Amino acid sequence: MSHRLVFLVLLALLALTHAQLWFGRGSVANVQAMQLQLDEQRARNEKARQENEQLAVELEDLQTGLGMVEERARSELGMIRPNEIFVQVSSPRQ
Repeated sequence: MSHRLVFLVLLALLALTHAQLWFGRGSVANVQAMQLQLDEQRARNEKARQENEQLAVELEDLQTGLGMVEERARSELGMIRPNEIFVQVSSPRQ
């Protein structure tokens, strides 16, 4: 009788373990669905990272480009900002 009881308890534990494997929170189907969600999120993250890099490059170009335009306008055209005073220093002739 005790061997049969031990066998039934072990069989019940085995059934419980398999039930959780196939139908529980960590089931095979659940893990596959979560893996799919993870792959989709990684793809979205990679796309967002590439867009951020592109925007950073464009921002740097704009900042650098405007600086060069302003410098050229100041040196070649004598342009000044509002509320600035333009002072030109010339060297004495020899």
